[in-house]
Amino acid sequence: MHTGPGESPEWWRDAVIYQVYPRSFADGDGDGVGDLPGITSKLDHLAELGVDAVWLSPFYRSPQKDAGYDVADYRDVDPLFGTLADFDELLAQAHARGIRIIVDLVPNHTSDQHAWFQAALAAPEGSVERARYVFREGEGEHGELPPNNWQSIFGGPAWTRVTAGPDARPVTGAEGETPGQWYLHLFDSTQPDLAWDNPEVREEFEQVLRFWLDKGVDGFRVDVAHGMIKADGLPDWDGTVSMVEGTAEEETDPGAPEDGSTGAGNSGPMFDQDGVHEIYRAWHRVLAEYDGDRALVAEAWVEPLSRLARYVRPDEMHQAFNFSFLTTAWSAAPLRTVIAASLRANDEVGAPTTWVLSNHDVVRHASRLGLADPGLRPNGIFAHDPQPDEELGLRRARAASLLMLGLPGSSYLYQGEELGLPEHTALPDDVREDPAFFRTQGAEAGRDGCRIPLPWHADADGYGFGPSGKTWLPQPASYARYAADVQRGVEGSTYETYRTALATRRAERLGSGTLAWVEDYADSVDVLALRNRDVVVLANLGAEPVVLPHGVEVLVASGPVLTDRSADPQVRVPSDTTVWLRAL
Repeated sequence: MHTGPGESPEWWRDAVIYQVYPRSFADGDGDGVGDLPGITSKLDHLAELGVDAVWLSPFYRSPQKDAGYDVADYRDVDPLFGTLADFDELLAQAHARGIRIIVDLVPNHTSDQHAWFQAALAAPEGSVERARYVFREGEGEHGELPPNNWQSIFGGPAWTRVTAGPDARPVTGAEGETPGQWYLHLFDSTQPDLAWDNPEVREEFEQVLRFWLDKGVDGFRVDVAHGMIKADGLPDWDGTVSMVEGTAEEETDPGAPEDGSTGAGNSGPMFDQDGVHEIYRAWHRVLAEYDGDRALVAEAWVEPLSRLARYVRPDEMHQAFNFSFLTTAWSAAPLRTVIAASLRANDEVGAPTTWVLSNHDVVRHASRLGLADPGLRPNGIFAHDPQPDEELGLRRARAASLLMLGLPGSSYLYQGEELGLPEHTALPDDVREDPAFFRTQGAEAGRDGCRIPLPWHADADGYGFGPSGKTWLPQPASYARYAADVQRGVEGSTYETYRTALATRRAERLGSGTLAWVEDYADSVDVLALRNRDVVVLANLGAEPVVLPHGVEVLVASGPVLTDRSADPQVRVPSDTTVWLRAL
């Protein structure tokens, strides 16, 4: 079904890439917030784990209204995280260990504290400064209504009105105010959307790319890569878009099952417009000027997969996260469908498939898969919500991860998943920081629960997150048993299982391998089995153990396997367990 790229020299085609969320990875200075020196101090952990590259979520100068995805200066490090010199040291130390560095780029919007937006507020309507953003006159007799009916992904209207004339500020309703234009923000009101039909905006971001490429970064993960370009005229649209649930419309096309669609794609006149591809063709040319196979990675919530593949055509981006795979239910048939559809769509454009199960925007899969309905996709979990089964969730998460790592293509890991970390589902509301919680008036728990500072040492204050024991979000008591130090060197621990899997994946060259379904299980409702080179990847998603043929060699298992005591023993794979076998 999939023949693989052969022995491609391009590292990103089969890389295992580890996402670091800087404020929650490791704290170097004791203020309770992770930082660049903290990351540098833990590079040996990542090298030992066996990852090929690290993706750093934003560390740029920012007022931190959306955890750094509201950028005020794209060419500087926020003092919360360190300095440019700290970044240079991190990059050098990572490269010395054979680890590449991908940085986050946030081009759809800036912070409202960015110099450009401050200049736009200071300038009058119709100025070149305002032309960098999406300012519009309002509807209604006096412009009192927003320019259209779009809603923010974080909840509430996607437009904020400012006072008229220069030196504008958001309208508060105070006496004497003269309301003026409105500006668009698909996310928080502190994140105004840029006007990507403006050549000045395009030129600025090409220069931002060059700034970091000149420093030696190996690529960029592009936030909201399916955004930026809006439909001409900004037409009204009656749908809504959420972080994980995708698009909801009055009349929704559920997508063709054979396409692997799960409903996670974002549609509407603000997303996946054809004009966005011109931007990525230009960026591809910029990266091609540099040696080392620099890569562009699309965060694009787009379905069907055949449309997502447009982002990774040969002259555009290099990878695109497969969110259809992330959102597929824990069931053999739909997983088989999404895997086949993913490989088919990407093979048609000569691109690798980029697999992912968790990130900083979704409930950790160790908890998501422990819900009574493992196909649910909540935006966070409150203490009063139905709680995940922690043991079941971890067992399924380990099985899902081993399945993912056995697939050809590139795989992304989210920090802490190698420890089996669950979501924090009992955060007090008064410590939450995600704007999605506030803009939905507390209807959504938001993403704080997957962003908890990591536990490094079980017996230390703050579980060793930093020298002071402080943590910017509280850690659950359960983190003690997940700490890295109590798993390292322990056979069968989640950490050692990941480490063994990554070493075996590399030795067996599974990332650049082939895929064919194992005929005996091709239509099974309980078992998903595939052959990648000389390795069989078998996941038992059913209730009963799967008996393997005599004499098979188990290379890696996500959990304990059963062996009978007969003279010619047979291996039994329990429920919610994945094994890698030497192909017969």
